[in-house]
Amino acid sequence: MKRFHVNVRVKNLQESTAFYTALFGTEPTVLKEDYAKWMLEDPRINFAISLHPENAGIEHLGIQAESEEELAEVYGRLKEAKGAIREEGKCTCCYAKSEKSWITDPQGVDWEAFYTFGEATVYGEGANTRTASTITAI
Repeated sequence: MKRFHVNVRVKNLQESTAFYTALFGTEPTVLKEDYAKWMLEDPRINFAISLHPENAGIEHLGIQAESEEELAEVYGRLKEAKGAIREEGKCTCCYAKSEKSWITDPQGVDWEAFYTFGEATVYGEGANTRTASTITAI
């Protein structure tokens, strides 16, 4: 079963973590100095916040597959949507090892289709790397 994914850029991670913890009635499953994630079952959603004080708002939306087979199904839907697909492939992002692709909807909202197969100790590598200058501690 696939899971809806939302990532919101926030100005203050500590304040936003407290807000969403109260709203969802549970602590985050992942909490870092620049990132928090709730893997909720009711509603079934992967809700994440990333510290970006200079540009708060919706980061992106997505569909998280639970297997490579589901990911292939979601990729097929991306092709049917007839947008430009950006294949990221296997990558490290959001403290996780994943395989993903991206598409942008007609309103300019980025959507990611991904399958996560492991954890990572860093926010990202390659294009997803963050430096100390881009992180403000909570």
